[in-house]
Amino acid sequence: MIRVALADDHEIVRHGIKMVLEDDPEIQVIWEASEGEETLDKFDEVQPDVLVADIRMPLLNGLEVTRKLKTRDPKVKIIMLTMHDDSEYILKALQYGADGYLLKDTNKAEFNKAVKMVHSGHKYFSGDISTTIINSYMGGGNGPAESTAAKVTSENDYQLTKREKQILKLIYEGVSNKEISETFNKSIRTIETHRFNIMKKLDVNNITELLKKVEREGLINQL
Repeated sequence: MIRVALADDHEIVRHGIKMVLEDDPEIQVIWEASEGEETLDKFDEVQPDVLVADIRMPLLNGLEVTRKLKTRDPKVKIIMLTMHDDSEYILKALQYGADGYLLKDTNKAEFNKAVKMVHSGHKYFSGDISTTIINSYMGGGNGPAESTAAKVTSENDYQLTKREKQILKLIYEGVSNKEISETFNKSIRTIETHRFNIMKKLDVNNITELLKKVEREGLINQL
């Protein structure tokens, strides 16, 4: 039996993942957490075989949870769960030692396969991930992947990922969520999540404020 823990701030997401995983008789979800600090506390009490953690959680995000747990014990098995398939997020996950990287729209068969592969000591990544990037990072040292990850925060103050910049530019140009989703071949829900994250990073409450801030600070020239 593979003992799995789930960390995600959305209860409905945790419930859905639990149903998917426990439909497999070889997998059991032993506990759930809704934010990063709670995840660390529960992990200290009962260590699962595999932790599935959302990248964006309150108090302490999934990347920081991964970094802290991997610092304590590199053998800990962790799968990052997210809506983001941007290379910057993937590189950060790799940099912090994640064993897997799954998108939230991953199908049931792939989800269970990922848990089993990570549990057996393998890496598992889904989404638009370049084999070259993964291989260069796995080569160790300060390779191009690590350098790229380090540039995420130094090259833009709002820490927008490459994909978020692309979407922000399209939003500024008046392109609808439906058209953006078709451009990137992603679901509208994924695009809405990107838009929410962009607004959160720029500290605005609506599209009008977002557009004004882009114009006021000349952000369009950086996109």
